Amino acid sequence: MPVEICAIGGYSEVGKNSTALKVDDEVIILDMGLHMENYIRYTEDEEISALSYEELLQVNAVPNYHLVKDWKDKVIGIVPSHGHLDHVGAAPFAASIFPQAPIVCTPYTAEVLKGIIRDERMRLPNKIISVNMNSRYRLSKNIMIEMVNVTHSIPHSALVVVHTPYGKVIYANDYKFDRHPTLGQRPNYERLEQLGKEKPLLLIIEALYPHIHGKTPSESVAKQMLEDVMLGVQAQGKAMIVTTFSSHLARLKSIIELGKKLNRKIVFLGRSLSKYVSAGERIQLINFEKDVQLVKQRDKMERILKEIDKRGKEKYLLVVTGHQGEPKAILSRMVGGQLPFRFGTGDVVIFSCGVIPVELNKENRQRLEQQLQALGVRIFRDIHVSGHAYREDHRDMLNLLKPQHIIPSHAGQEHAHNMAGLAVELGYELNKNVHLMEDGKRFVVG
Repeated sequence: MPVEICAIGGYSEVGKNSTALKVDDEVIILDMGLHMENYIRYTEDEEISALSYEELLQVNAVPNYHLVKDWKDKVIGIVPSHGHLDHVGAAPFAASIFPQAPIVCTPYTAEVLKGIIRDERMRLPNKIISVNMNSRYRLSKNIMIEMVNVTHSIPHSALVVVHTPYGKVIYANDYKFDRHPTLGQRPNYERLEQLGKEKPLLLIIEALYPHIHGKTPSESVAKQMLEDVMLGVQAQGKAMIVTTFSSHLARLKSIIELGKKLNRKIVFLGRSLSKYVSAGERIQLINFEKDVQLVKQRDKMERILKEIDKRGKEKYLLVVTGHQGEPKAILSRMVGGQLPFRFGTGDVVIFSCGVIPVELNKENRQRLEQQLQALGVRIFRDIHVSGHAYREDHRDMLNLLKPQHIIPSHAGQEHAHNMAGLAVELGYELNKNVHLMEDGKRFVVG
């Protein structure tokens, strides 16, 4: 039998990304992600290590691997494309369903996963295998994995190429085309062009933003936006606080560089910041700790904030968790008086992020911003560029790879139809070589 796909998660809605790929009698699982909104709602007051896979499945927080129970004993590998939790966060709970399958991923992704397992005191029977960017790893005689470097909002994001006897299956979930990244290499355009000449069998491609016309701005644009605010506003004698995605090491690097120009002492506050920064430090991807005081324990956090209050908040740049308004994150706790920090009129809070468009985040952010405004704080929103491809990036990817078949992923049906429409513009035909999937659906290609 040729290649068979099972859409496990991330096809009927955004989140819990996971796809099973069957080649003869062997199966690999691409991504093993969480549905972040459902996961956060359910685990807010729970001990993470005590949670079971079945418990999380009941609240729709993890992919449903019962959909491939007939393939369970055939799984020979789990391949997360990068270290974001909607792509790798379910692995600590679900990978043990396939205990014989190693987890094969890029070095930073491996460190993030190891850090989660260690910090939450969890155990995983699966071996974690680190594969360098632009390298290959043979899972079996018939299946080889290749990690092609692409840019995204986290280091070591890979376009995963699955080499099979029936042709190449390419998994592009997530990416953008950034020719001027501020951390790491440019996308491997040369390899993408070469793959296109090899006529890949199938491209599974993220479809979050094919409806946004144009090209996603470079991360260097976000750095310029930050510079305009951080160095351009009148903040003498005032606090300056920045919040962004903890995994966005490129953004954090820019914030550190600008903080040094301000001659402010830079302090990172929060567990997730510590987790992602420490993972990058361990593999020598970054060296932030020479310039930054990294604080994750509550008692040390209270101590440093009291010190800041005593010495003068204008002498510090605080980088904190809580960009989506999460109630238990540092920024919300500072605003709510649960941590010893007093906001004053004219203090600066910079949201170097967008609001992830789910109701929970929109509600939390609105509440947080209202609290900050009531305190007289100056708010700078959306100092950010996306890590996801827009329509013209997708057009370039399709033209580079020239796949025989296309499956939109990482999207609900509306976004998937937008991607299908772009493919039709380029000469593909819906239901002939562009295939719309839903969670649980299987498709044979080849």
